[in-house]
Amino acid sequence: MKLSSSAFSDGQFMPAEFCAGIPDAEQHATMGRNISPPLSWSELPTGTQSLVLICVDKDVPSVGDDVNQEGREVPADLPRVNFYHWIMVDLSPELSSLEQAQFADGFIPGGKTGPEGPLNTRQGINNYREWFGDDPDMGGEYFGYDGPFPPWNDARMHNYHFELYALDVARCAVEGKFTGEEVMAAIEGHVLGSASISVQYSLNPKLR
Repeated sequence: MKLSSSAFSDGQFMPAEFCAGIPDAEQHATMGRNISPPLSWSELPTGTQSLVLICVDKDVPSVGDDVNQEGREVPADLPRVNFYHWIMVDLSPELSSLEQAQFADGFIPGGKTGPEGPLNTRQGINNYREWFGDDPDMGGEYFGYDGPFPPWNDARMHNYHFELYALDVARCAVEGKFTGEEVMAAIEGHVLGSASISVQYSLNPKLR
């Protein structure tokens, strides 16, 4: 299997238009365009009945005490956890690409609706639900794609992994509102092949 994007290469710094947060001279960071990137794939394994697409940041601080705090820095050696930015299941193997902005075009306070998504897919809830929590202006269920917005004072570069999985089942065994962790557990034992690309992103001026 091969996975690629016409907008960026593996290991490249992610273009700002695909990010939820971009640098700002006065506030450190502000909202970005947050459009979903174009992706294409090939060489699916024989017997592929559906595809799962994940975008996950594996460099998110496990403790938020220093996050976005003036005069402080999130240490690079702080233990990290996963933050899912996109969870999509039931993607047809008859497709070979996704168009730019086909799944997200702008950041919606409270999140996009779901789980039903474009192209007869189902979209999981990304981790912005937990990030915004009970915030009256931003809290909600965030289905589908929402791009990078790492802490502007994080000393570690963040890596965003786009992972495509070919399954031997036509429907992923998750129902209702589902998360990235639930999808990864559900596809265990059903993966015929996989491919991935990763991009880097940071809002820390020292790392840009």
